[in-house]
Amino acid sequence: MPQFVIEREMPGAGSLSADDLKMASQTSCSVLRDLGPQIQWVQSFVTDNKLYCIYRAPNEEMIREHAQRGGFPVNKVSQVRNVIDPTTAE
Repeated sequence: MPQFVIEREMPGAGSLSADDLKMASQTSCSVLRDLGPQIQWVQSFVTDNKLYCIYRAPNEEMIREHAQRGGFPVNKVSQVRNVIDPTTAE
């Protein structure tokens, strides 16, 4: 299944409390359950003013539908074409 990186501009994201992050996660999981197993949240990276989320989905449209239903911003969606890490150099 294709994998995507979603960039979400959220000023102050790095200052969100554990409870705020938990509520956002619960909202996301609820929407994912409604959309079905074809979309999966892998993980998210929280920086000072953005979130970078990794999702698996059949297409970008489903990523955007999840965001719309959950009330999450979507500033950019990029499909992952390859993954490399230090072992790629071996």
